[in-house]
Amino acid sequence: MEQSTGQLMEVAQRIHEMREIIGYSTAKMAELTEVDEKTYQEYESGKADLPFTFLHKSALALNVELTELLEGRAANLSSYTVTRKGMGVTTASEDGILIQNMAPLFRQKLATPYWVTYQYSEKLQHEPIHTTTHAGQEFDLVLKGSLKIRVGDNVEVLHEGDSIFYKSSTPHGMIALNNEECTFLAMIMATTEEEQSAVAKHVQAESPEANVYIRPMSEPLIADKFIKPQEDENGVLKSLSFDHAEEFNFAFDIVDEIARKHPEKLAMIHVANDMTEKRFTFKEIKDASNQTANYFTSLGIKKGDRVMLVLKRHYQFWFSILALHKIGAIAIPATNQLLDHDFEYRFSSAGVSAIVCTGDGDTSHQVEKAEEKLGISLAKIIVGEPREGWHDFNSEYGFFSRRFRRTEDTPCGDDPMIMFFTSGTTGYPKIATHSYKYALGHFVTAKYWHWVEKDGLHFTISETGWGKALWGKLYGQWLCEGAVFVYDFDKFDAGDILPMFKRYNITTFCAPPTMLRMMIKQ
Repeated sequence: MEQSTGQLMEVAQRIHEMREIIGYSTAKMAELTEVDEKTYQEYESGKADLPFTFLHKSALALNVELTELLEGRAANLSSYTVTRKGMGVTTASEDGILIQNMAPLFRQKLATPYWVTYQYSEKLQHEPIHTTTHAGQEFDLVLKGSLKIRVGDNVEVLHEGDSIFYKSSTPHGMIALNNEECTFLAMIMATTEEEQSAVAKHVQAESPEANVYIRPMSEPLIADKFIKPQEDENGVLKSLSFDHAEEFNFAFDIVDEIARKHPEKLAMIHVANDMTEKRFTFKEIKDASNQTANYFTSLGIKKGDRVMLVLKRHYQFWFSILALHKIGAIAIPATNQLLDHDFEYRFSSAGVSAIVCTGDGDTSHQVEKAEEKLGISLAKIIVGEPREGWHDFNSEYGFFSRRFRRTEDTPCGDDPMIMFFTSGTTGYPKIATHSYKYALGHFVTAKYWHWVEKDGLHFTISETGWGKALWGKLYGQWLCEGAVFVYDFDKFDAGDILPMFKRYNITTFCAPPTMLRMMIKQ
């Protein structure tokens, strides 16, 4: 399938994200898509073009529409859809084959129609027909030209008006004949009656007369000193301006100020993977971040240092990133899925001098391998199971003072605060550095996108190694003085998560569309 580099990376990233949400390993996805694991990893990393068969099998494995993989949007029509001549969505264009989806926006299909064109190839006339398999049943109707099709050990020649119906799990393949291209309609259908029945379940449409919720007015926020939104009579944002941004430090000006004004106000509910629950007030977050700042300072971490945080969804992430904001060290969030070569590149390109790392899994070992390869010595701090050669965060930070004072040298405004490694479209990830003003921008994210309320509880799924965590689990939510809900799971399970909405009275929620659909289906 010939794709532009940008499109290829977007599709590959969607497959990667959906695989992680479901909790499949690359080995499992390789098995489901019937390729070897190395080939699968090349596809998912965007290093190789994605064949149609692989995309189709990936969509089946991930339980999503093929359109969602290709375009990042789900099918949304349920009554009927019209596709004009030549306007089908191209799902593959490879080796003389063009495949177009003729009903990309129709949801809950029992079958998917494809307009397929095979170019004539003299070379293929003298080679065995390449075969493939996939789930379901298939009906092919020749519209123009002639088609030689192999199904299992049988070979048939079809001409205009001829058709064939077969199980798609039987190895099959086809080529155009008679020195001309062949166009045919291919219908790929559900595998079993049970699957058809499940797909065909009635979905009640939302009433067009449903009440519209208008956000109530709330009392002034501490953030109002810095953020000046202008809204219309319905609470819709019209304009936005900022005051005192040059002086702004999120940790001191928002978190610590909320703690002083409302010390017992809930800041976070954290549920560990074993369902252990912890609740933190803003006063407790303030104190813990001050202790962590003093702890980090004792280890030699100072203003301008680059410190990587690989902490999954551990509550210690919030202590650590706020501490770094107070010190002036630059935080670099990263996922625990990185391997030694990933760490090696990031350590070298960002000039990392310290790392705070989860004790779960093999991550700390990968860090050590990268450190050894580079011949450097990092300040290494582990959260969780103690490890030789690492400082033990949980047993050490609590010995330090709960006071950490703001000084004239405290960073703010345009000083660098955080670095992200972006995926980019080619080559290695790129560094994107943001200043202390960055946090202010996510007021809009929380208030006008998430609709976070001052006394609400917001839940964003994302792991802290990704940028989404910072605009969904930290800055905007606490600028709005809402609490955040954190579930530190290893594998997504809708059955575990859904009861939490009622149990904890979660009021707002943000997650990828794929995950939302999985929860709806639960």
